Amino acid sequence: MKQLITLLLAFVTFHATSQTVKERIIHNDASKYRALSAVHAGAGTMGFTQLIGRNDLSTNFLYLHSGVIDPKSGIGHHFHHNIEEMYVILNGEAEFTINGRTSKIQAPAIVPCKMGDAHGIYNASNESLRWLNFAVSSVKASSDNFDLADTREGAVLDPVPVFVSGRLEKEKTRANNRLYTGDGVLSRRLFDPNVFSTDWNHVDHVIIPAGKSTEERQLLGIEEVYFVVNGSGTISIDGHSGDIQGDDAFFAKLGEKATISNTGNEDLELLVIGVAASKSIGLGIKKPLTQPKAMALQMDFVVAKENAEAFESMYYSIYVPAMTVQQGYISSKLLRLYDENLSKQIQAEPTTYNYQVQISFDTEANRMKWVGSDQHKIAWPAATSLAKEYKWRGYDVMGDDDQR
Repeated sequence: MKQLITLLLAFVTFHATSQTVKERIIHNDASKYRALSAVHAGAGTMGFTQLIGRNDLSTNFLYLHSGVIDPKSGIGHHFHHNIEEMYVILNGEAEFTINGRTSKIQAPAIVPCKMGDAHGIYNASNESLRWLNFAVSSVKASSDNFDLADTREGAVLDPVPVFVSGRLEKEKTRANNRLYTGDGVLSRRLFDPNVFSTDWNHVDHVIIPAGKSTEERQLLGIEEVYFVVNGSGTISIDGHSGDIQGDDAFFAKLGEKATISNTGNEDLELLVIGVAASKSIGLGIKKPLTQPKAMALQMDFVVAKENAEAFESMYYSIYVPAMTVQQGYISSKLLRLYDENLSKQIQAEPTTYNYQVQISFDTEANRMKWVGSDQHKIAWPAATSLAKEYKWRGYDVMGDDDQR
């Protein structure tokens, strides 16, 4: 009971000190920009700030940077080995370079920079250029860069870009979109997960008319970062609200429920970046299964201390090799019970069964074929001969963390 109370107090303390919704809303204040020069060995000067950082979310979202690139200035040609970025220009036009090919891009526009692709941006105009840069890393909180000492000043321009880009075009957004439901809400998915190799899940353009709201959306398997391009309103996350306005950035975390409302007199326009918990194993928005995706058998064993080493060796040397050649075999695990002290510490239910083998097949029919196989006639006696007692239970697999 003492441990349980300690855990509850820790839980309450965490929630009492965790970041509020209002604290998550960061205004993009140009007066607070830092002055930088020769960024990535680029030309001229710029103003810079970080709005959201690598430790603000649970996923591999790395940062949201913002700034102003001065006339005849830019970010030099460079590349990254383990992050992917997406540049956004909010006014004017910029000369974007991807892998040595350069084209003019007219705002408001976005240009993704895939992992390993060299990229740079140059402002050839006589006006300051407002920009954003979103990044996601392949490894949590990790980043790198390699500068090519190339300013891209005077680069030869391709009349048509030979790289991926997109534009924030209201006329291409659509109502009644399953992505963002709500009366009059317009949206468009600009980029889906296939554009990126890291855990980017989506890049969306959302328009909420005056007086309207999105319906509540729960972030299942994803987190989102939002930038308010124009307008004003409120963001409500799990019932807690904060006011938002143009040039604000904010975010919502895994499992949270978010509603965005327009309280102003003009459209509330947002750029929404989604990052999956793990794109590689399909942790994104999924619906519960209606049919089992596989079966699992849990086998519990009582193994004497003097047989423990032999039992574990049997699993690796006999049981697993015998199963891997079977039709429909998916995976297995060997679990050993915590020692007595640790079991008491976590208030575990007492049991005399100190080992468990979990096996999974695509169907029960294929598992039964395994039971009738010659390999099973060797593997099963090898396991039971080392145990004092054993029992088993079968389950339908209705969900796991591999949702492909």
